[in-house]
Amino acid sequence: MTAPRAAIILAAGLGTRMKSDLPKCMHHVGGRPMLEWSIDLARKTGSERVVTVYGKKSPQIGELGKANDTYTALQDPPSGTGHAVQSAQNEMKGFTGNAIVLYGDTPLITPETVEKVFAALESDASVAVLGFTPEDAGAYGRLIVNDGVLERIVEFKDATDDERAVGFVNSGVLAAPAPLLFELLGEITNDNANGEYYLTDVVGLARKRGLKAVAVEGNEAEVLGVNSRVDLAEAEASWQSRRRDELMRAGVTLTAPETVFIAHDAVIGRDVIVEPNVVFAPGVIVEDGATIHAFSHLEGCVVRSGANIGPYARLRPGADIGQGAKIGNFVEVKKSTFGPGAKANHLAYIGDAEIGAKANIGAGTITCNYDGFGKHKTTVGEGAFVGSNSSLVAPVKIGKGAYTGSGGVVTDDVPDDALALGRAKQMNKDGWASRFRAAMQKRKAER
Repeated sequence: MTAPRAAIILAAGLGTRMKSDLPKCMHHVGGRPMLEWSIDLARKTGSERVVTVYGKKSPQIGELGKANDTYTALQDPPSGTGHAVQSAQNEMKGFTGNAIVLYGDTPLITPETVEKVFAALESDASVAVLGFTPEDAGAYGRLIVNDGVLERIVEFKDATDDERAVGFVNSGVLAAPAPLLFELLGEITNDNANGEYYLTDVVGLARKRGLKAVAVEGNEAEVLGVNSRVDLAEAEASWQSRRRDELMRAGVTLTAPETVFIAHDAVIGRDVIVEPNVVFAPGVIVEDGATIHAFSHLEGCVVRSGANIGPYARLRPGADIGQGAKIGNFVEVKKSTFGPGAKANHLAYIGDAEIGAKANIGAGTITCNYDGFGKHKTTVGEGAFVGSNSSLVAPVKIGKGAYTGSGGVVTDDVPDDALALGRAKQMNKDGWASRFRAAMQKRKAER
């Protein structure tokens, strides 16, 4: 039986290299704040207690931690990673299981990798560390391993030339039984080049007690820490590539994968075809067999099976496009439902509306849903035909099978099977155009 698990997520850094008023861990990857990736990772790997450590100058991090139902701990002033973990001691009081230290700016670590760290701890080790071997070890802390035992972690600034030659480096992720972790943290000092309390010193202190420490090999791409906008773009690209690959392997066709961008919670069904330059923002569900044409943007919407979206369509939050329905080019839909087989093929805005099955919305149609104070609903019945360039002034209902004439302004309800004509009667003035041109040319000549 495995021991209970907890996670301490370090997110107190300001991220000055981001050049942002927003705390670093609030920046998004895959459509969600990086901190939420770490919280989700902790929960997916069985942590029953999660603590978010934030700084005095980044209260938004603490608020986001609370919003995600984690404990929160303030690190003030910031004095290194060891001190950051110690800041969570009160929130970890009474917890006797295994604790892992994660980071709010490392969004790409997979549950499988964290499970490997816990597995090492739950076998015969007292401390387990996640390491990796990068192409360029740079300024990473070095993992000094002898005969399978991690002897110590040496920060780059404190390392000798021989230690700097080691290619196996520290990711920062560390796990240990919570009581032991805080006991060892109580012994660390800030006698180092930075004058900080290093979490990494836990390994050396454990070895001095004769306890076993081990290092688990991880993937460099997973442990990418985000410290700049360049890093953020790299993390986004890496995550998008991974997600696209998952979708294609699950039966989604991406005709130009590198041009499609997908939020973390997008659900895309089997045999969906996605053409180039499509964005799936948060909250999208696309059912089996739908087609999303090029240059479309979807957010907070549902696309039912067999529906056809785009090209150049925009589905905003609350859009629900029915089975086999068609939303064509330059059509925007917001907080509206389209019944099965309904169509808005081009150049329309449909907001706060209910469009019945097999209804047709003509080109240039808009629902006038906002009066400057509140939103109002438009209802179009099953099989109705709305003529091109119509303005439907809500609240209004167009009955089942009804027609509206092109260019109409519809302000009153239209009964079933009726024809509504809401435009002024046309009047032709013979010869007016030639007289107008002659007058304008004369005026221009006199200037």
